[in-house]
Amino acid sequence: MLCLVVHGPGAPAPAGPEEEPPLSSPRPLGAYGAAASSQPPARRRAGLAAEDAARRLLLSAAAAVAAPPAPGRGELGPAAAAARERPARSLLWARAGPVRPPAPPAASRLFRAPPAEPPAPPEMVCKRKGAGVPACTPCKQPRCGGGACGGGGGGGGPAGGGPEQHPPPPLRAPRSPAAPGGAPAEAGGDAVRAGGAAPSVARQQQHECGDADCPEGPDPPCDCHREPPPDAPDINQLPPSILLKIFSNLSLDERCLSASLVCKYWRDLCLDFQFWKQLDLSSRQQVTDELLEKIASRSQNIIEINISDCRSMSDTGVCVLAFKCPGLLRYTAYRCKQLSDTSIIAVASHCPLLQKVHVGNQDKLTDEGLKQLGSKCRELKDIHFGQCYKISDEGMIVIAKGCLKLQRIYMQENKLVTDQSVKAFAEHCPELQCVGFMGCSVTSKGVIHLTKLRNLSSLDLRHITELDNETVMEIVKRCKNLSSLNLCLNWIINDRCVEVIAKEGQNLKELYLVSCKITDYALIAIGRYSMTIETVDVGWCKEITDQGATLIAQSSKSLRYLGLMRCDKVNEVTVEQLVQQYPHITFSTVLQDCKRTLERAYQLGWTPGVSAASS
Repeated sequence: MLCLVVHGPGAPAPAGPEEEPPLSSPRPLGAYGAAASSQPPARRRAGLAAEDAARRLLLSAAAAVAAPPAPGRGELGPAAAAARERPARSLLWARAGPVRPPAPPAASRLFRAPPAEPPAPPEMVCKRKGAGVPACTPCKQPRCGGGACGGGGGGGGPAGGGPEQHPPPPLRAPRSPAAPGGAPAEAGGDAVRAGGAAPSVARQQQHECGDADCPEGPDPPCDCHREPPPDAPDINQLPPSILLKIFSNLSLDERCLSASLVCKYWRDLCLDFQFWKQLDLSSRQQVTDELLEKIASRSQNIIEINISDCRSMSDTGVCVLAFKCPGLLRYTAYRCKQLSDTSIIAVASHCPLLQKVHVGNQDKLTDEGLKQLGSKCRELKDIHFGQCYKISDEGMIVIAKGCLKLQRIYMQENKLVTDQSVKAFAEHCPELQCVGFMGCSVTSKGVIHLTKLRNLSSLDLRHITELDNETVMEIVKRCKNLSSLNLCLNWIINDRCVEVIAKEGQNLKELYLVSCKITDYALIAIGRYSMTIETVDVGWCKEITDQGATLIAQSSKSLRYLGLMRCDKVNEVTVEQLVQQYPHITFSTVLQDCKRTLERAYQLGWTPGVSAASS
């Protein structure tokens, strides 16, 4: 039988003859010591030897880290030193546990002192500014060298207890001491993989430190990964088709003198061919033959051009334009007195698809130019030769016979144009809709031929000296589509004629009777019989009084405009009352027109007493 001697709690147990003295100061045996005391001596010695070998390995790794660089060797860079330092620190921080044998029986624990609590491992305190802020990719160089962030890894006691540790100086590459049994010191790396975190994981933990006790607050994240501010809206981001639609609302001056100077992109858009299809160059004295040639060379698809009041060009520029733009459809050149038949002949010869020719007030234009138009421009629909005093029936008849698709014709003060021209147009141009022979040498004998025009909608017979009432009434009766009739400056037109017009004009909307020989009865008849007339102008009719103005306003359901300019027998007080009673009707007198002009000026921001020069 084995006898056991139990010692007091304060006396250590005597070491047996087969036990080796400890390598360091005595420490509590702990659970392993209590379990190993009841095992056979050989097995117990093997466990103690393994534990001591692990401790020696840890001490040697720590000594290699703390040792200064050997003379004659260069120091390593920060990244390499941190890489070499990382496994050693991991060894120090990791709780390296020896290979533990199987647990001894529970009865043997009664003969050992109670185990002391093992020391708590030091807590890792983040010393880096911005702890808790997500890591960012460095812009130029890493913010953390190797695996340590700012404060250098671990160190220190528990949070708030130990002093702050600074990063160690650069280290040389240490020689790895050989472990017992010839194993190199890379076993420390196995220890890191076994009990500690890998360097990349440790670095990620240091970057993502979210400890509330971290002594330093977070700093703003790196600017390299900050979300860029949203770009301001840019008009150039719109599709070109949208920009072209926007630029189409600009005038030629705004496109050429403003928008095209913004940038090259806008200049190219402003030079787009669609903007040069329709050119309005009117009243620009800088338009010369050279400019017309450049425009025609760049944009040969011009379909409409207006060169009215351009006095710096000549027939040469127009000829070049016509030659290079055969698709021209509409040609306008009012008051270009320097142009002659040469220009109109060039346009007629090179532009067979021409549909509109407005060349009023050209003194040099003769019948020769009109003959070329009539013989070569079969698609002509709209002509205007007002105040071309050298034009006669000869040229007009050629146009009437050659241009069967004519819809609009306007003549003004052409004294050489007579009833023959009116008859020719009425017979050969059945599609005529708008006809005007103001001040021409036309009589009722010629005007009566206009009754053949079933599509006639607008008729201008101003200042026809030999026009009688019967002719006018016959035209109104037969031309059922007539919507506008201008009889101004015809002193022979009387109340009876106006009454017939009001009764027979089923689609008539505009009636102009300025300076005609009418009275209040004409206004009363219009208000009583007409259900379509909206505009009536009886200015300068001296026999119109307050009664006629009041009765037409009361009886007419369609009236919207009543012209009473210089009707001396109409009182302004009466007109003011009518304005108040019938706000849907516009009354035109000198005083009322002045009031409307003043109101319009106020709406535009005009202030009394402030001149344009001072503003």
